[in-house]
Amino acid sequence: MRVVALVPGGIGDQILFFPTLDDLKRYYPNAQLDVVVEPRSKAAYRVSKSVHEVLTFDYKDRNSLADWGNLVGTIRDREYDVAIAVGQSWLVGLLLWLTGIPTRIGYQGKGAAFFTNVVPFKPSQYGAAVYHDLLEPLGIKSPSPELAVNVPKPDIDWAQNEQKRLGVSETGYVLIHGGSSWISPSPVADTIYPVENWQEIIQDFRYKQPDLPVVVIQGPDDEQFVRSLRDSSLDIKVTSPDNVGKLAAMIGGANLMLTTDSSPLHLSVAVQTYTIALVGPTDPARLLPKSDKFLGIKSPTARVADISPKTVLEKIWGG
Repeated sequence: MRVVALVPGGIGDQILFFPTLDDLKRYYPNAQLDVVVEPRSKAAYRVSKSVHEVLTFDYKDRNSLADWGNLVGTIRDREYDVAIAVGQSWLVGLLLWLTGIPTRIGYQGKGAAFFTNVVPFKPSQYGAAVYHDLLEPLGIKSPSPELAVNVPKPDIDWAQNEQKRLGVSETGYVLIHGGSSWISPSPVADTIYPVENWQEIIQDFRYKQPDLPVVVIQGPDDEQFVRSLRDSSLDIKVTSPDNVGKLAAMIGGANLMLTTDSSPLHLSVAVQTYTIALVGPTDPARLLPKSDKFLGIKSPTARVADISPKTVLEKIWGG
């Protein structure tokens, strides 16, 4: 069986789709699973254990009819048996109808008439469960499995060497993602937590746990954020993993992860690191599975910046 899934969204969205792909592979071990994702999200599949090939298409670009036509042709030429549409775009539904794929699965709503099978869209669930519902027409009605990633050995080796370089391989460390890189774009509210709030949290950590290093993730867009932390004379260490596998390995080695709504949040869940997530307008139940290991702090105003450092510290120290 050849299956193609059209999965718009960022790296975090792809990681939330991993349990659906993994379960599909578990029930149909000989199936070939391909995905069509935005170019910015292809990097996520470095840590997927189930996908055969990753194709790219910029769903949000101002695509011409020729662009859509090329995608239809590419998909049609591969003679898929099943197509799964993760978004709710009628245009994607039409595209899949034009491919002639015999089994086309999508959500009820826009474009549903173009699918052979539809499932209810229940967005109040944990994100991975929303995606997993799309497997019901294929006879898979078990609960969504836990998020999991397959980190390549070179990335694990890099993280071990990085921990030695930072001097944290023996002590463990608290990991912070607070910049703008790896952030999931939010049309509703700002997802950046202010530097001065992070400074207050780190200072409290240094006071209460002076022997536990604080490591800050620096992505390609985070130089100003990290510079501001360092300018405040805070004793922090900085790591700059340049791919999702290295990032996952560094998160996996942490005692605690503090992050906003971002791709590192979902990686932290996947590697089972204790996680505190600072969340703006989104219900934490949609971002985090039920577990004592994962805690979401929701902003009282839908702006992440309005979560007080005191509130975060109370959750960290169990106050």
